[in-house]
Amino acid sequence: MERRSFLKKAGAGIAVGAAAGMAACGKSEQTAAPATTPAAPAVHTGLPAVQWRMTSSFPKSIDTLYGSSELLANRLREITGGKFDIRVFPAGEIVPGLQALDAVQQGTVEMCHSCSYYYVGKDKAFAFGTAVPFGMNARQMDAWIIGGGGQDLLDEFYSNYNVYSFLGGNTGVQMGGWYRKEINRLEDIPGLKIRIAGIGGEILARMGAIPQQIAGTDIYPSLEKGTIDAAEWVAPYDDEKLGFYKVAPYYYSPGFWEPGPVVHFYVNKNEWAKLPAEYQAAFRAASREAHIQMTAMYDHKNPQALARLLSQGVKLRSFSPEIMKKAYDVSRELYNEEAARNPAWAKIYAEFEKYRKSQNAWFGVAEADFDRFMQSVR
Repeated sequence: MERRSFLKKAGAGIAVGAAAGMAACGKSEQTAAPATTPAAPAVHTGLPAVQWRMTSSFPKSIDTLYGSSELLANRLREITGGKFDIRVFPAGEIVPGLQALDAVQQGTVEMCHSCSYYYVGKDKAFAFGTAVPFGMNARQMDAWIIGGGGQDLLDEFYSNYNVYSFLGGNTGVQMGGWYRKEINRLEDIPGLKIRIAGIGGEILARMGAIPQQIAGTDIYPSLEKGTIDAAEWVAPYDDEKLGFYKVAPYYYSPGFWEPGPVVHFYVNKNEWAKLPAEYQAAFRAASREAHIQMTAMYDHKNPQALARLLSQGVKLRSFSPEIMKKAYDVSRELYNEEAARNPAWAKIYAEFEKYRKSQNAWFGVAEADFDRFMQSVR
């Protein structure tokens, strides 16, 4: 999709959305309850005061991701009259962002807000909690976890690490990243130095790319100096803040390695067992609200951010069918190899794949046809 096409389709809605969004911006968008949310019942006054600490894998500057933690904590204080109090700490204040789950497992903190796929170095099966390349989109992941048995499979897996998981957000399908030059053919992949981690990086490596694991603060200077050729991050709203468009003008979609990445609240099993049943119920309700809020806010913010980026000269591109098909084939080879050597992966993957195929069959009946039509008209 080119700049002109996007702006024609999105311009009017963005103008209206931007005006409406002025009232929703800032901290209030993370803490204010939707108008349809019923008032929470009062918690019995005889319940004990509980104080927890939550470490986030995200900095405060990534406000939509970090904001889910604040929303959960604020909701619990409201529901319990301040008796269940969770203090939220950004990445690095207690432990580095990618050690958040370890801190919960070991009891350093009671809970964290993190992405399961950050921990694939322990076991590749951690990817299923967040996203696997060419997996399911945000709605399909919700359906799998909530209704399709995914929560039971994840609970069984996470029990090995002394944690429970609760839905805590989803960014929606992410972008394919920023590139200093166009990537049109398979021949453009070998030798490409790209900032990407996890299973997505492994797939691109098998296609000849050179994955680099670089901290977010180091991506811009690495692109500017040519130390790397490309970098993936999240989506327009977050990407715009980091200024990648100034040094890598080609912006690709889709991020096939993150089609519907789930963020979770992880709670230490022993600490969860200590909570009164009323607090557990309040936690479940607040976490589900935080989960819904994140997806809605990314859907609200990303179109406006993309329009601003395109006005700055960003060149919007799509990965070619040739590249997408090759990456898909490589992903299947990788998954089958992992299933042959990793029982945890094999168990979850078998059910995940069956559900993915069922979901895509249904989405192709009504959703896809409607979406294609609406995206074709002005």
